[in-house]
Parts: sequence; C-alpha cells; structure tokens
Amino acid sequence: MRMRRIAAIAGLAGVLLLTTGTTAVDAAVDAAVDAAVDAATRAAPPDGRPGLTAESVDRYVRDYIRRTDLPGAVVTVVKGDRVVYAAGHGHTAGGEAITADTPVPLASLSKSFTALAVLRLADEGRIDLDAPVRRYLPEFTMADPRAEKITVRQLLQQTSGMSDRTFPELTLPAPDDLKGAVAMLGTAPLAAAPGTRMIYHNPNYAVAARLAEVVSGTPFAGLMAATVFTPLGMTSTRTVDTTEELPGAGAGYIRAYGRVIERAHPKWFVNGSYGVVSTANDLAKWLITQNGHGDALPRDLVTATQTPSGVGGSTYGMGWSAERTAGGTPMLRHTGWLLTHNSAQTLLPGSGWGIAVVTNTGMISGDDALIISDGLVDMIEGRPDAGAVPFTTEADPWLGGLSLLTLGLGVAGVLRSRRWARRRAQRPAWRTFARLVPYALPVAFYFGLAELAGLLLNRVGTLDQLTYVWLALYVWAATGALAAVAVVAARLVHAVRSRRRAVGSVPA
Repeated sequence: MRMRRIAAIAGLAGVLLLTTGTTAVDAAVDAAVDAAVDAATRAAPPDGRPGLTAESVDRYVRDYIRRTDLPGAVVTVVKGDRVVYAAGHGHTAGGEAITADTPVPLASLSKSFTALAVLRLADEGRIDLDAPVRRYLPEFTMADPRAEKITVRQLLQQTSGMSDRTFPELTLPAPDDLKGAVAMLGTAPLAAAPGTRMIYHNPNYAVAARLAEVVSGTPFAGLMAATVFTPLGMTSTRTVDTTEELPGAGAGYIRAYGRVIERAHPKWFVNGSYGVVSTANDLAKWLITQNGHGDALPRDLVTATQTPSGVGGSTYGMGWSAERTAGGTPMLRHTGWLLTHNSAQTLLPGSGWGIAVVTNTGMISGDDALIISDGLVDMIEGRPDAGAVPFTTEADPWLGGLSLLTLGLGVAGVLRSRRWARRRAQRPAWRTFARLVPYALPVAFYFGLAELAGLLLNRVGTLDQLTYVWLALYVWAATGALAAVAVVAARLVHAVRSRRRAVGSVPA
C-alpha cells in the first residue's frame, strides 16, 4: 500500500531525476561493518533449515549494507525463546561504531510499548479501557464536542477520530512534555466520530501516555521503566520527550542521488508515540516476550495489543498490525519513521520467529529497515534474496535527469525571452500575458508538494521536511518553480520594453 502511494507521487512528479556530481559514500562503512557483529550471535545454534542461522542472517545483512551503502543498523532475530542474532553494523552519524548495545531510536515501534504500560494499569483495575478519556484526564479537550466520548481503548486502537488532516502536529511547534502535547489538541476538531474509523495519528498515543502518567502519579518514563522495561530486563531501554534527547539528538542520514547525506533532526515531540530508545540485545528480550514466552508480563495483555480492533475492517491492534507475508503467512508488524531513522518489528506467530531492525536512514528516502525485514522473512520462508533496494535509489537518477532538463529549458527560455517579446510586441497585451499563465503550474506544484505528499502518505508535513523525505523530488519541483519564475520575469521585462519601443516608433 505504502509503495503504491510513493509510486503515485513519482507519477505526479513526472517521474525521476538528477545525478548531481556528489561524492562516494563514506569509505569507513565497510571497515565498521566487518567489525560490528556481536561474537555471541555467531555461536547461536542453527535452526536446522538453510538460511536461518546466525551466520546466514549476518551474511544477508552485510551484503545488503555493501549493496546499498547503508551507514548503520541494528538487527535482532529470535526464534521462540532463543536469540538467533543480535548485532550492530556500521556507524552512527557521530562516527561511533554501532554494536548490539548501541542505543537507537525505535520511532513508532514505541506504540506497542506504550500500549502495554496502559494495559498494565487497566489490569490493575486503575483504568477502564472503555471509559471516556476525560474521566481520567480532565485536561484533555478538543474543539469538537464528540471528543468527550473518546475512550482509552480508542486511543490505543487509533479509532478516536483524531487525524493529521485536522491536527497537523508535525507542522506545529513541538511541545516539551506530555502535558503540553495534550494541551495543543484544544483547538483541534475531529475528522470522524470516535469509534467509527481507524486513522493513524501520533497524538493518540501522546494522550494515552499522559493519561497513564496522571493515573499512576508517576512520570511516564518512570512508569514505562517500572511496568515494561525493567520486568523484561531491558536495562538499556528508555523513553524520551523530544528528539533533542535521542542519541545524537536524532541525527542520521537521508538518501539522495545514489549517496547518503548526514542530516540533523529538527525538534519533534515523540514521547508515548515514538520516543523509545533501545538496543539490539534489549529488542531480543522484547521480541521473545511478544512471541508469548516468559512470565514477566501477563500473556493476555501482550495478546490484546496484537489483536486487531476490526473497526471499519481495521487490522490495527494496539501498536501492531495484522498482515501477511509474501507467501501468505499471517504476520504481525509495525514500522516506524523519523526523518533520519526507520524501523520495523515483525512476528511470525505460526513459526515463532521475531525480527527487529533499526537503520539510521530517513523515511521513504531510505526504507532500509522494512526491506531488510522482508528479506529475512523471505529467508525464513525459503524464498531467494530479491536484491531489493530503497525505492528512491532507483527513482533518483530519473528525477535528476528531469531536474537537469528542467534547468536547461529554463535557461533557454530566459535567453530567448527578448525574441519572444519582440514577436508579440504588436499583439494585444492580454494575449501575451495569457501565454504566461501555464508557467504558474510548476510554481503551484512546488508549493503544493507537501500537501500532495500528505494526501498520499496520510501525513501532513512541510516543504522543509520533504527535503528529508525525498530530496530529489523536492529539487526537481523547486527547479521547475524557479525556472518558471525566471522565464516569466524575463519575458515580462522584455515585453514591456518591446511595447514601449513599438509605441515610440509610431509616427505622430
């Protein structure tokens, strides 16, 4: 579904792009990769089927990194209650080698953690999941009377009716804490009646986290540690309020024109929805619990988070979605994206496999975590490596070509503007100006690009954020807009001058 939406953007964009003279990717990647695998994972016993050993997973991940110049990743694979593989590869944006104990941002995988913390309070009788949120959190208000009916369960199942379309959180100044995140919703209407539609919206989980914080009387970070992280032995895992508190302040990489480019991350509020930071080793403990092993957390609560709501046909549960593999096998999955990182967690309940991947490349420009996860699932199900690469890796050269072509046409249009104006000096002015109207389209496309991406991806963002998401598309759109403005300006200047000369040459 997501790839079809991305392809739709490419189609509307004209299709693909500009090979600028950028340099090769950081040569240190290979050296870091060669030293990155945790020795303990190499000793993991084989599963008995080809392609399912620690060695074969390691071989696949290393090959993917070399093929795509991926800067860094953590990869965890479990089978039942056994850790098959837990390792780090490459380096962070700060240059540190990534190991199995390197903390990385999990992005929206955090939702499944938040859901368990809330369900633990419900299990203790302190929260009724089907009670209105306002019973426990009177500070929660919206500019829509229907919001009073939103229940705790609807927050976790993303069926509250809140939406990016009515509250574009990523375009607004980021708050500093959960209380501020909830207060911002005071001016937001709903996009649907509560309980009628599943609409993915990060603030659902910010409200749920604030509710848990208030009910427990404990800051949310402490509550998560007490109810989820510590019981599972996830001693290197925590949750933070903003991207400024992420490792390296969230800095990572984007892909563009066949290379990776380091980028800082703007300040976003992330707690509750996408603020968990963890390691490959800790993720192994998490996946084993999600597989139904161990007694650190009540089994029925784990199952509840994985069970789809069914609202409007939704396959979304509470931080997990029910999907199917390429071979048709039932699968539980959730993905996550920051502008500089992406992540994926996958469970195959029928066979007991669990996979978690986090990479330090941004959303869409580098969907590496999901591609690696799919490749590992293919290995589990006996399919050959498809050799997949991020979508933009193949799209960017075409967009680069279009950008260069657009730039060339713009320069040609400016150089020919004097002759263009002379040929129309004797024509009615309205006809001359009418010929310039089509040049408004590239400008409109550029300024509407963020809105277009929001419609196709169900995320409302800004043009600046689009430079992270798909820089090559942004460059092509910007080149078209600048070329159009330059051509129109040059033609108008020469048209006015030509008409003045034509009037001055008419005999009295």
